[in-house]
Amino acid sequence: MPHNAQFLTDLQGGLIVSCQPVDDGPLDTIPAIVAFAQAARNGGARALRIEGADNVAAVARACDLPIIGIIKRDLPDSAVRITPFIDDVKALAAAGATVIAVDGTDRVRPVPVADLLAAIHAAGALAMADLATEAEARIASRLGFDILGTTMSGYTGGPVPAGPDLDFVAACRRLGGVVVAEGRYNTPAAAASAISAGASAVCVGSAITRTEHVTEWFRIAVDEAVSGSKATVLALDVGGTKTLAALVRNGKILERQTIKTPQGVGTDAWFSTIGLLASNWRGRYDAVGAAVTGVVQDGHWSALNPRTLAIPERTPLVQRLTTLFDAPAIALNDAQAAAWGEYRHGAGRARDMVFVTVSSGIGGGIVLQGRLLQGANGLAGSLGQIRGAPASERLEARASGFGMVASAAALGHAATTHEIFAGVENGLPWAVALLDEAVGDLAVALGDMQRLIDPQVVVLGGGIGMLPQFRDRLVARLLLEPSHLRPTIRPAVLGADAGIIGVADVSMARAHAAAERHSSF
Repeated sequence: MPHNAQFLTDLQGGLIVSCQPVDDGPLDTIPAIVAFAQAARNGGARALRIEGADNVAAVARACDLPIIGIIKRDLPDSAVRITPFIDDVKALAAAGATVIAVDGTDRVRPVPVADLLAAIHAAGALAMADLATEAEARIASRLGFDILGTTMSGYTGGPVPAGPDLDFVAACRRLGGVVVAEGRYNTPAAAASAISAGASAVCVGSAITRTEHVTEWFRIAVDEAVSGSKATVLALDVGGTKTLAALVRNGKILERQTIKTPQGVGTDAWFSTIGLLASNWRGRYDAVGAAVTGVVQDGHWSALNPRTLAIPERTPLVQRLTTLFDAPAIALNDAQAAAWGEYRHGAGRARDMVFVTVSSGIGGGIVLQGRLLQGANGLAGSLGQIRGAPASERLEARASGFGMVASAAALGHAATTHEIFAGVENGLPWAVALLDEAVGDLAVALGDMQRLIDPQVVVLGGGIGMLPQFRDRLVARLLLEPSHLRPTIRPAVLGADAGIIGVADVSMARAHAAAERHSSF
């Protein structure tokens, strides 16, 4: 047992403060991190969680609290970020970390978890496993980790939950040993609930040391109070194959239903079918927002790619929806709506961001200086429509799901996208070459977009864009670019809900602005 095991006893019933400012933010400096650590000590914290060997060393010199040390890395071939290498373990131990935490999730990684654990104990430190599931916790417990952490729950796929995972805390407690509750403990009440659920200690980060996040929480609360906290939007997401309807309030989906997109888009029968989606919700919404494939200009809807959805030219969508649902309506391109959803509630929380969706087609949306761009003709962000080499061909025709299927057919393989990716998994040369070509085309387009717009982050979504086989290849390809020309890729977190959440936000904001203008006359 490591000589500092007394820490495990001292930690019981204590608070750990994670002193990790927002990356590249104004507080992301060693003096600021040291100041956070000293302030946490003065407030009664039992321990600190610090990222980076240099930061650990500086805090260890200035503060007498035990340190849980980590090193974060963005790897091209693995989603594991927390202390992935044995050299990271050695650097943290040398810097003075009492505990070294590693990602203990069941994912592709450069070094086995057992090897990292052995290196931590060999260095004389305690070992903490950052986990996402009960199955992973059982494995970590059997391996001999000194601390089980719930750190990764909700962060290894799918939408991130709003609250902490108390059930996971309880499951870890049943395994015995020391359990640290971590992940979305943003209020004192939430931290107390973790202790009640069986945690030995609670680790709190953003609510204490990420001023940008706390400011945003307050700003959103104020925005919601201004717009009316009980305002509900009927949000529609009309795609080429499915149509989703939902009641959305303050970024939360209250109810939903999905149907196959009706035939005869834009006809009276089509609008009647869409209207039936909300027949049981009459009187429960204040505004309507539609996220639709295609282009929206001045309330009129037209097709960008008729193969995806054959929309009659300049269908008066907003007017028809306003009449149909007897409520003020707006409409946005679905990728633009999803961009705003990810910006406000998902992975795109940066002043300047771009959302790119790769599925059957390719779409995109742009937020600059906190404003969603639609453009003079509703085309802003339409990455799939840009032309490359050959000049007559759109990016969507080469790098989308439809494009890859067409390319496979041209090679003599009548394959669906699912079969193409299965071929990649099985190492079929034609499938690998086809995927690499699609990824290469998208990488060039993203590089050009970085030069043109220079966003802080690019959020990648869509059924294909979220596949590890696709995303990992894209990130690896972009690493060939110079660092200042390389987009920073983040996976989307809202999934298929991004469009309805985004259009609901925009709809409520515009309804509020219209009411303000009316009341000022």
